[in-house]
Amino acid sequence: MATLRVRTPLTDPDLNRLFAAAWPEHTPVAFGPVHERSLTWVSAWSADLIGYVNVATDGRSHAFILDTTVHPAAQRQGLGRLLVRTAAAEATRAGADWLHVDYEPHLRTFYESCGFTPTQAGLLRLR
Repeated sequence: MATLRVRTPLTDPDLNRLFAAAWPEHTPVAFGPVHERSLTWVSAWSADLIGYVNVATDGRSHAFILDTTVHPAAQRQGLGRLLVRTAAAEATRAGADWLHVDYEPHLRTFYESCGFTPTQAGLLRLR
């Protein structure tokens, strides 16, 4: 069973190891600047970091789910849903009125199971 932690300090090596396991094309990044701009984040731990979700904010009423990631060995056990629902509860506690998420079509069912309603949105690729 995983233990969830909210806003616990995370190391770049831990996060990059998780992301590399879950996203084969991941290249290591520094997460400190990301967390400086975050409303909150939630991590899941077994012996190691096995799940993570970040919540960015506009500083007012909107929050944004980013980087929902679960280690492949822990997927399809409800952990991702638990991470997102915990992140939503934390965003609510922090005063957000709206929680947004962008996702690829194959993740629609997952995010609907987390309580999201599909909407039309625009996206502009900058790079």
